[in-house]
Amino acid sequence: MTILFYAIAVFVVILTPSVLHFGFKLSGKKMKTVLGLNVFSFAALLMAAIVIMLGDSGVLAQEAGQASDGATSMGYLAAALVTGLASIGAGIAVAASASAAIGAISEDASVMGKALIFVALAEGIALYGLLISFTILSSL
Repeated sequence: MTILFYAIAVFVVILTPSVLHFGFKLSGKKMKTVLGLNVFSFAALLMAAIVIMLGDSGVLAQEAGQASDGATSMGYLAAALVTGLASIGAGIAVAASASAAIGAISEDASVMGKALIFVALAEGIALYGLLISFTILSSL
């Protein structure tokens, strides 16, 4: 029952800004308020999920016949956060560097190699995050 509740809550938290932005054409201060509420509710749901993972799961572990502790679940959470946050950071970096690279290349085509290097360095952030998450998962 609680899993269904959290699945619905996460779906609503993710879907709310899109519906409000594209459905009601919100912009400016109202959209900032909606996004702030969305970030707050997502953080609250994340904290609730952490509490549930760290909660007493001894009965479930005994029924399944395997020992379960909070360290394993926190390891999976850490791997997911590393991958997600590194990908978000890489997306922001590529957005900034690629637009600047396109502008520089449109003015002078000889800077294409240098511009591509900056875009590739920004994309490397996501690869480093993926590598760290594989390292975390291999140690579990």
